Amino acid sequence: MQTLNAKNLTLNDVQYLFNMTERVGESFNASLILEPITPFEQQEISQIRDDFLPYLAARKVSEGQVKFLVLAPLLRLAGFYQTPINIRLEENIAEIVIEDEDTVIKGRMDILTVNTSQDPYFWALVIESKNSLVDVFAGLPQLLSYVFKQLEQQSAVWGLVTNGRNYLFSHIYQGQPPTYSLLPELSLNYPDRLVELLQVLKAIAKQQGVAA
Repeated sequence: MQTLNAKNLTLNDVQYLFNMTERVGESFNASLILEPITPFEQQEISQIRDDFLPYLAARKVSEGQVKFLVLAPLLRLAGFYQTPINIRLEENIAEIVIEDEDTVIKGRMDILTVNTSQDPYFWALVIESKNSLVDVFAGLPQLLSYVFKQLEQQSAVWGLVTNGRNYLFSHIYQGQPPTYSLLPELSLNYPDRLVELLQVLKAIAKQQGVAA
């Protein structure tokens, strides 16, 4: 039996091994309730952007810097630090055994947020971070692989791939076959997209019972 690391899979691999197909045409407003942000939140996200851009201009920004400079303050601002959500780092995924292909898939998630008020824990958001030179689409196969096994426990999972500048959300659904949708890409570089990024993160947190 061969063992594969999820980070080495292509989207074709994921679609073949998991029999997963893309669902086209989903929008943020169809899946989430996006609420206006406050002046304080506007000030905070602008500061997060302004803190990050000098790093982006100077050199390649590492995955660790993306997590520390951008993701950590964004998740705090959006409510992911509040009960009942718990943040976990570098979590190993449950081994995925593809018996027909005599294959085992392993991997490790960068950031997993779970709702601890439910048993088993409900996955709120899975995040895959990349360095600033990597296209966010390149992280999609990893993300889909990480979520696949959890679809046995819940009907849908939100995922996010980011390189610090760009943000690609996906919504992965349980089913025969399982499906995933890709939402419009968001970016720190455009003020309206930056606002929408915070709105989306807040809406996902609020689905888990976190107060706005």
